[in-house]
Amino acid sequence: MTRRTATLVTSIVVLVFSLGLVTVFPVPFVSFSPGPVKDTLGSSGGKPVVEVTGHETFPTDGQLDLTTVSVTSPDRDLTLPQAMRNWLDPHHDLFPRDIIYPPEQTADEVEQQNEAEMTGSQDSAVAAALQAAKVPFHPKVSTVSKGSPADGKLKPGDVVLEVDGVAATQVPQVGELVRKNKVGDDVDFLIRRGGAERTVVVKAAAAPGDPKRPMVGITIGVDSPVKVSVNLGQDIGGPSAGTAFALAIYDKLTPGPLLAGKHVAGTGTIDALGQVGAIGGIQQKIAGAKEAGATVFLVPAPNCEAALHAGVDGIQLVKMSTLDDAIGALKALGTGTGDVPSCTR
Repeated sequence: MTRRTATLVTSIVVLVFSLGLVTVFPVPFVSFSPGPVKDTLGSSGGKPVVEVTGHETFPTDGQLDLTTVSVTSPDRDLTLPQAMRNWLDPHHDLFPRDIIYPPEQTADEVEQQNEAEMTGSQDSAVAAALQAAKVPFHPKVSTVSKGSPADGKLKPGDVVLEVDGVAATQVPQVGELVRKNKVGDDVDFLIRRGGAERTVVVKAAAAPGDPKRPMVGITIGVDSPVKVSVNLGQDIGGPSAGTAFALAIYDKLTPGPLLAGKHVAGTGTIDALGQVGAIGGIQQKIAGAKEAGATVFLVPAPNCEAALHAGVDGIQLVKMSTLDDAIGALKALGTGTGDVPSCTR
């Protein structure tokens, strides 16, 4: 073998070996791709996806999909060829791994956080839907922050009847009444615990980052004879399905089908006041909704600009900032009258 031939063979071997390493070694990215959708007005495993009991319910008509994003799991790595395929697909995205999965979090911790966010979104959805449907309820303590003024005094499940002698009948009232005090003031809570009423006094402390804003360290949920259970039949985490849950609950609690037979999809976090928040992966969610057959997509207002770059035709992008916005838009679409706020350039 001549020296030239030997050099060529060696170069080829090195190139093949290098390419082999490239296909095996991971890159520090995760992929976002369209995930599965779930009809919140449908059923899963023989059970309604959103089941409402303890109150009269009404028939629904149409399909209301919650949408998801498939993300590279925290215990898997992308290779360079896989990353390149995702980068070239217009409905996929790549993000630095450390942004999605902070190095200080384990895979189990990420999963637990996603589950907690999903549970919290369901609680907020119930509160927002009951208020929109004008179904009466009492606020109740959902969580108590460790080390906060309420720690050891209030407990999750305590029903809040009054704050400083004022009846509390809506979720927002509790925080509003607390904030009428000053930092250091005693706040009187009349609560019901275990069937008995009692008064609990909590000294207001300064909220983190705002020394003049009083807080006691609790979050508020809903105590109501209306019970809502969610049966997804698959693992879906995070808070972004909150708005879809709230709309499904509202539709079941109010007469007349909200969707009027339409196939609607959407996304968005929601708080107990019905405020809709931004989410990640909007382009992937719109692509997944379109593939599932949706003709309308409910977009949180802050996500409108990104939604317009999804590159998905044949699906109407409806802008919403609140649950009331979404309800009003769906009613207008169903009747063909009224304004439908849209994402526009």
